[in-house]
Parts: sequence; C-alpha cells; structure tokens
Amino acid sequence: MKDIFFIGSYANADSSGVYVCEFDRATGEIALLGSYAGLQNPTFLAVHEPSRKLYAITELAGEDGAKRGAVAAFDIDAGFGLSLLNIAETIPAPTCHVELDRTRTALMVSSYHGGMVGMNRIETDGGVGLSTDVRRHEGASVHPAQDRPRAHSVTVDRNNRFAVACDLGADKIVTYRLDLPAGAMEPVSSVSLAPGAGPRHFAFHPTLPVGYVINELNATITAFAYDESSGALEEFQTVPTLPASYEGENACADIHVSPDGRFLYGSNRGHDSVAVFRVENGGALSLVEHASVSGRHPRNFALSPDPDAAYLFAANRDTNDVVVFRRSVVTGRLSEPVSRFSVAKPVCIKFLS
Repeated sequence: MKDIFFIGSYANADSSGVYVCEFDRATGEIALLGSYAGLQNPTFLAVHEPSRKLYAITELAGEDGAKRGAVAAFDIDAGFGLSLLNIAETIPAPTCHVELDRTRTALMVSSYHGGMVGMNRIETDGGVGLSTDVRRHEGASVHPAQDRPRAHSVTVDRNNRFAVACDLGADKIVTYRLDLPAGAMEPVSSVSLAPGAGPRHFAFHPTLPVGYVINELNATITAFAYDESSGALEEFQTVPTLPASYEGENACADIHVSPDGRFLYGSNRGHDSVAVFRVENGGALSLVEHASVSGRHPRNFALSPDPDAAYLFAANRDTNDVVVFRRSVVTGRLSEPVSRFSVAKPVCIKFLS
C-alpha cells in the first residue's frame, strides 16, 4: 500500500516550497509526485483528508513593508496535485504553526516573533476566510531567547472544546476555549513551566486525560493531567530528553504519541535524535532509548498513518533530507534508516490520511 504525504520547507517564493510525495510501505521508499512554488517559507502545514484540502503558512508584506502572517489553501486533486484556492492574512507578524479545528470550520496560527495566536474562518469551499480573533500573549523569562512572549504552537484537544497554546518566551501554556460560531478563542487558564523551559509543541494522549509538552530550551518533556471539562493542566512529571552524558548544545522540537498511546517520541536538535519513552499506567513516562535521526536538526517528524504507525519520518532540516525508520509496535524502538529522501530544508511532514 502507498501513502501520500506533504513536506513544508524554508523556501523563497521563486522556488519550490511544498512537496507532494508517495511512500511505499512494502519497500520503504519515497517518490516525489510534485511540488508547488510561489510561497515564501511555507514551513508548517495542516491537512484535512475528508475535504482533500491542504493549508500552508506563508508570509505577505503589508503596506508598510513589514512581514505579515498568511495561510495558503489548496485543493488536492485526484492525482494529488495542488490547486491554490486562496491566500489570506492571519495575524500581523510572521507565523510558525497552523492547526485546524476538528470540524474544519476554523484554523489557528501562532507567531513566535509576534507573541500572538489567531483564528481564521474556513470558507465552505475550503478557502481561508477572514481573521476573526487575535490574542497577544504577555510575559518573559530567564533565557536570552525569552525576552518577550513567543507563541510557538496551538493544539486542539480531542473533544474540540479547548486548544492549548505553548509560549516559549513566557514559559507558559495558555488554554483557550473555542467558540467556533463566534470565531473566538477565549483564554480560560494557564500553567507555568520551570523558568527557562521554553514550551514549544504539545501532544494530547489519544485516550487518557493527559497531555505532554516538549520544552525546547531545557531539553525536557513535561506531562500534565488534563481536565477535559475545564481545559486546566496540572503538571505531574518532567523527564529529560537527553542522555546524562551529553554536554553539547541542544534545542528540542517536535513531539508525538503513538496511536495506541503506548509510546511517546520527542526530537532533539543538536544531539540529533528522537527520545523514545514508554507511556506507563496513568500517563507517566519511562525512557526506552535515544535513536539517531541519521541527519542534523530534526525540526519535525511524523508517524505513518497505517494502524500500527509502523514508520517514523524525520525531517532533518540541516542535512536536507527526510529519513524513514521502522517503528516497533512492541518495544517502541526505531530501526536503522530504511530510506532517505533528499529535499531542501524540510520543516514539516503531514500525511493525507
């Protein structure tokens, strides 16, 4: 069987930035089906499979020449080609992340440089509509990179009632109640991380009322009990993502939980590895291994969409490749590389599933 996936990357508008690829589960090989040029830095993506739509963040210049956040919407045709529906502004600063709500009526973006999160409507044809809400964060912390709020991602919970926004600069995770008819994100609570942690990306457990954040600056993962009725988070464990013997520089990036909820994965840029953890009863984490990504700067990674999530795809930005590993559903461990696909400055991998 073959799977379709998309790669977002750092790219100038005059070069390809979004790639359409096919993965053969039998051979482990990746083939390029096509690409799209015309967008400035279409780094992070979101896919809605039922409507066959792809969304990519990008940049536009305002009348004053300043960079503004935008999202491009694409229709995915029968041959997996991309047809641009429209490009719409989101928030008044470049963005780094995009997330869809589960009903495909809104999308949410985050701005690291602007310290903001925002919401846009999605039109009935799948295009991006007007911005309906922008929320500016406040705060700073102890690390030099934390001189201001730096919103890094928004993640929607499984009930589509709340979304959590990680702010690396303020060392906070803010919970927003989603009011989709009004197009609003209402802040309802927040939780603080250890000074200098730098929360970046968040992952909810698929069945337990638990969530996990990977902290970019202090190389840890923090586990939270999650109150699905209020959106409140309560920390109960923090574990390191690095071996105790490692003394080099590192910045954590991405985090995912396997579909069966048994294992958690987090990427290290510097150590250039994926930290693999077993999810114990109640959601606590225990280390399984540190697996090399066979490249540099794993900015993002993805688990394959088959029921067992039998493969992990690592997007290694600084070695310009996506490396594929088999994943054991029994132990959670990763194999040696199965295949390697060359692509310029990959940042994000999303499957059509």
